[in-house]
Amino acid sequence: MRIPVDSKIVKLVELYKWRAPVWRLDIWPFAGLYAAWLVMAAPQLDPADAGIVLGCIVISHILTWLFTAWSVDFRCFMHAAKVKDIHVADVCKVIPAKFSGSKEVVPLHQRKIAPGEKLNGLRDGSQLWTSKQAGTSSSAAQTSEEIGFEYRKQQFIFSEDEGKFFKLDYPSKELFGTYRKLTGYGSEAKSIVAMEKWGRNIFEFPQPTFGGLMKEHCMEPFFVFQVFCVGLWCLDEYWYYSVFTLLMLILFESTVVKSRLKTLQELRRVRVDSQTLMVHRSGKWVKLSGMDLLPGDVVSIGRPTGQGSEERTVPADMLLVGGSAIANEALLTGESTPQWKGSIVGREPGDRLSVRRDKNHVLFGGTKILQHTADKGGPLKTPDGGCVAVVLRTGFETSQGKLMRTILFSTERVTANNWESGLFICFLVVFALIAAGYVLKKGLDDPTRSKYKLFLNCSLIITSVIPPELPMELSIAVNTSLIALAKRGIYCTEPFRIPFAGKVDVCCFDKTGTLTSDDMEFRGVVLSDSTELLADSSKFSNPTVQALASCHALVFVDNKLVGDPLEKAALKGVDWNYTADERAIPRKGSAQPVQIIARHHFASHLKRMSVVARVDDAFFCFVKGAPETIQERLTEVDPRYVDAYKEYTRQGSRVLALAYKRLPDMAVGDARNLDRQEVEEGLSFAGFAVFACPLRHDSAAVMKELKDSSHDLVMITGDQALTACHVAAQVNIISRPALILTPQPGVLNEGSFDWLSPDEKVRLPYKKEEVLEIACDYDLCLAGDGLNMLQRTHALELVIPVTKVFARVAPDQKELILTTLKAVGRTALMCGDGTNDVGALKQAHVGVALLNAIPPAKPANDSPSALTELGNATTAQSDSAPSAGQGSKTKRQKGTTASTSGLAGAVETGPSVSGAVTRPVKVGVSSVQPTISKTSPTSQSRQGSKPLTPAELQRQKLKKMMDELNEEGDGRTPPTVKLGDASMAAPFTAKHSSVRPTTDIIRQGRSTLVTTLQMFKILGLNCLATAYVLSVMYLDGVKLGDMQATIHGVFTAAFFLFISHARPLNTLSAERPHPNIFSPYVILSLLGQFAIHITFLITVVNGAQKFMPEECIEPDSEFSPNLVNTVSYMANMMIQVATFAVNYIGHPFNQSIRENRPFYFALTSAAVFFTALLSDLFRSLNDSLRLVPLPQPYGRQVLGYAAAMVAGCYLWEHSLRWLFPPPSPTKPRHRRRSATKSVETKKRE
Repeated sequence: MRIPVDSKIVKLVELYKWRAPVWRLDIWPFAGLYAAWLVMAAPQLDPADAGIVLGCIVISHILTWLFTAWSVDFRCFMHAAKVKDIHVADVCKVIPAKFSGSKEVVPLHQRKIAPGEKLNGLRDGSQLWTSKQAGTSSSAAQTSEEIGFEYRKQQFIFSEDEGKFFKLDYPSKELFGTYRKLTGYGSEAKSIVAMEKWGRNIFEFPQPTFGGLMKEHCMEPFFVFQVFCVGLWCLDEYWYYSVFTLLMLILFESTVVKSRLKTLQELRRVRVDSQTLMVHRSGKWVKLSGMDLLPGDVVSIGRPTGQGSEERTVPADMLLVGGSAIANEALLTGESTPQWKGSIVGREPGDRLSVRRDKNHVLFGGTKILQHTADKGGPLKTPDGGCVAVVLRTGFETSQGKLMRTILFSTERVTANNWESGLFICFLVVFALIAAGYVLKKGLDDPTRSKYKLFLNCSLIITSVIPPELPMELSIAVNTSLIALAKRGIYCTEPFRIPFAGKVDVCCFDKTGTLTSDDMEFRGVVLSDSTELLADSSKFSNPTVQALASCHALVFVDNKLVGDPLEKAALKGVDWNYTADERAIPRKGSAQPVQIIARHHFASHLKRMSVVARVDDAFFCFVKGAPETIQERLTEVDPRYVDAYKEYTRQGSRVLALAYKRLPDMAVGDARNLDRQEVEEGLSFAGFAVFACPLRHDSAAVMKELKDSSHDLVMITGDQALTACHVAAQVNIISRPALILTPQPGVLNEGSFDWLSPDEKVRLPYKKEEVLEIACDYDLCLAGDGLNMLQRTHALELVIPVTKVFARVAPDQKELILTTLKAVGRTALMCGDGTNDVGALKQAHVGVALLNAIPPAKPANDSPSALTELGNATTAQSDSAPSAGQGSKTKRQKGTTASTSGLAGAVETGPSVSGAVTRPVKVGVSSVQPTISKTSPTSQSRQGSKPLTPAELQRQKLKKMMDELNEEGDGRTPPTVKLGDASMAAPFTAKHSSVRPTTDIIRQGRSTLVTTLQMFKILGLNCLATAYVLSVMYLDGVKLGDMQATIHGVFTAAFFLFISHARPLNTLSAERPHPNIFSPYVILSLLGQFAIHITFLITVVNGAQKFMPEECIEPDSEFSPNLVNTVSYMANMMIQVATFAVNYIGHPFNQSIRENRPFYFALTSAAVFFTALLSDLFRSLNDSLRLVPLPQPYGRQVLGYAAAMVAGCYLWEHSLRWLFPPPSPTKPRHRRRSATKSVETKKRE
């Protein structure tokens, strides 16, 4: 029975009940077979034939047992029976959503429901509590147990009413009024029930041993297949080759296991802080460990006071119901600016909590409290002066737990194009079966041949087309990119997205803080009586100055003012000071100070913020926000209101409307508790504050590079449409006249919109059927209200793909834009910050979160470990001194240099990776000086050492080349991603202050696609050639020598190692890589080159047979050197080298063959090696490989044929690259066609 699951990561589950061991399908059928063999086959057949029958039964039994380990579906079929009643089932098979893991069989657990407890999964819009009021549930009366399962550290509970599984409910979506009334668990019994339901607040996962992980790896299908191949070679007496292959397999698997153990050990170090907190239980405050917290607990949280007190880590996700706090969330989001957290006082009791929307009220687990202010007016008084908070989520359901889950389950093996690799192998097997069938037919026609040797050789031919190194090479393609990105300060928690980066055709960017700098410049104020910009603050009206000085969210942390750069620029512009006791005081003049009483923080869905303040003895409210939002709340609107703010938004300035009103006399407590809606109505206009938002120094250059490399560019911002269009033109996102979809003034019809130019000189009516034609001549811009109209009229998939700028969009609308682009078949990249853009970053194929932390300077030794240490140092520095990082944003734009040689505490800086600018990073002596001594021979000579001899210089060159290979690791293991490196916001996290990482990610993605493509082609051609050689040699009674097979394996491994470490070029090309293996270019290339290889092989083997003696070689005799053996082996090796050289894809994606020096030297060495073998220059070398001399001039003819083969393959390959270029989806005609096709599909549906 299949049961649906209401979850993003699990699609559905199937119910099973374990069979008794005796009745398992991998036991009793084989027991019968063994008994039948013992009774019938053993007495009647010859011992040899009986042994063959027994061997077949044993092999079948072993394969059956292995398949139960490899396939979850097969295991369920063999070991369990499907059931329909969940109360009968023992286990369930979890079928996850795409990219959310693999199928697993997990046990079902049952928990007795306590009297009065409400069951999980009753979707009435509210979360479920353990309380007396819950006892009226009908389900609770009918059912006395709760059934669920755990998958990837998430709990799922079955709902009898709805017949599906739901995630275990946490009290995170209650009404605000409910949270205010909470006093914690009233009795010990209730807390025990809650503990049984939610468990302890800990991160608990088993630490596997080396042996356990190694066993898991050795049970994988490809490893077993590799061992099986080794066994076949041993049966054919290739001992050296078999031992060499087996040792390499074990070595490679050991390195992967060691890396996974290291990653898991790093994660186990992260645990819930074992601090002691005051918790309100059973009507009194008690001390409890943070690991004993339960959802629904009321706790006192804050930074301890007193000398030497440190920031306290929040042990769980909590909602502030009393008091306020300042938290550092760098560990989760990477945002180094401290975040102000306020209580829910002032929120409507009937509103429901949304953690994403109301994050200003939530303290997230893993973050640090820098300072707090207790609420002295609430019903619950904390004994330690902390803030009152309600625990929302614990354990792996907290924000920190979710990030840990992402990192923990991303340590699984990563590959590219899994389904394509399976199809590709099937494609190769067809050719192998033809070759093996031909050999089998010819062999059976010859009665003198050994049937055992015949079947063994056919098995070798078939297995030769399934390359044992395939999984290793596929993981190298992805892991090499992961390592290269980690070196550039870019971390990836979802490696499967790397190939998507190579397929990206549309790049979306946030504006503020992403394309533009965080450093805002206050230009002045536009008052209501004119459109003139006043820069002199002495000419501002009193309400205007007071609004700018007080309506903000700035706070003091460790005696330093931190917060939004825009608000700091406004405070500086009016020449006022802000003090720690929340007072704004003028630096000059005799103006009255402003005391802030209450704040209503900025909310993206409201587009405004406000404060209640006292000036002298009068109360005022000051409001600022989007001009169109404030306009709706003014009592009187000036006729020039719209023209005034549009004039400056067209110039690219950011414009905020200021408003105020005087409040009636009241007590301070009443002013603090005023409803937000009441505060922000009936306002008087106080002017427009105008800010300049300068571009980042490299935004325009990066956008141009992306545009020139066949990518569509899109801006998605919450800013005003005119400002967005101006900035988009500056950074090359739009290059043609712009049109903005604007509601017709005074018309309420939902479809009454016009396309309006920024200067309002062009106005075209919006008609759904004319959108694509207008997009050919103009760059289109949509605002949030336009998106709502398109959603109502079902025109999203028509208009969004041809739109360049999206303005005034809320976070959920950003998410809608990305889902629509995906729905029409576009591969989208989204780049933004880790706070407001989380939904869009998660929806994009490639989401890139830019953190405020600056990347570490590139050290002299470019090893990953050194960079990791520097990255950790930078992270620690930003964590411990966030205010310093915030305050030094203007200094980040200046490049600095310093010597790396010095004592501890010296400062190391330099050009940052990817063109970003770095700030000083403290490095100790131990990490700097050894680096210099190891990698800088010139500095050694300057320090007095002797000049290097030519031999030493050559050694240095060789060492440098090997270092270049080693610095990227072995490629088998991805880099370890730690908490602090990754962000919960996006799969890719870049510790950069510019958008340059997007080009790095796309370059690596393209490199991965290209590397994967060339690996499939090379593996395919080599395996096909090997299968043919094995068949020809066997029919002629010839076989490879043991040493020959070993040399062949060494060459293959070396070449794959060298091509997999080819670096991508520094610039993106306009040409795109082929996105799929199955394309006309790839198939025709394979078939054409294989035909040339076969022709070459037949020609040289037929030529060799003319020189062979007339007597026939014994078909199943021991290996003996002969001319056909020598020629076949040499031809196969030359085909292998030619395949690597011809199918290597260099420019315009990766280094060329000459630039990839290790690969170039390997090819050159191979050419020299084969020339020496064919020319018989070193007889002892040929004898050691058991190669016979080639008669002349036949040896020179073979070289000539080889040169012709290489030239033919080269011409065929490059002709196909010219005839079948990759598709470029950024052409306007293609975009129009894809959008129209999508709309037509929707109509048919």
